[in-house]
Amino acid sequence: MSDAQPWSRQALEEGGFRGFVPFASFETADVPEAPGVYAILRTGHAAPVFLAGSAAGPRNGTAAAVAVEVLAKKWVPGPEVVYIGKATPSTAGRRGLQKRLDEYVAHGAGGPAKHWGGRYVWQLADHDELLVAWNVTDEDPGVVESRMLGDFVDRYGALPFANLRR
Repeated sequence: MSDAQPWSRQALEEGGFRGFVPFASFETADVPEAPGVYAILRTGHAAPVFLAGSAAGPRNGTAAAVAVEVLAKKWVPGPEVVYIGKATPSTAGRRGLQKRLDEYVAHGAGGPAKHWGGRYVWQLADHDELLVAWNVTDEDPGVVESRMLGDFVDRYGALPFANLRR
């Protein structure tokens, strides 16, 4: 049995996740094109600092930023994982992890939102230091993501910080 804290880097590594690349150096990461699930981690132990504005771009004219009070209320103390997402294949087979995470990072750099979910991470003062990890799966990524979110909610009584829906 593992000594890893639930929803930590160590636990994800033991579960087959790879990468653990900071957002600041994501452009050079060798992310697979295959479908799978991914997690965003905040490994620092200091209390989070929330920014009033967001680095993320708008979606259909709606700003990505929410009130700091909303972020503080949504924060889940304890786990390193702050967001869980999925990358499903398109009919052309080109919509895997690499494409989905490229969209996530581009949104966080101020680009238009093709990845609206998880936008709360862009209001963390240390968002450039957050780690991106992924796990290629032969199983439907939506099913895997749902199972992961269910386990998280069972353990912490809430979704991860930046997950807004299950």
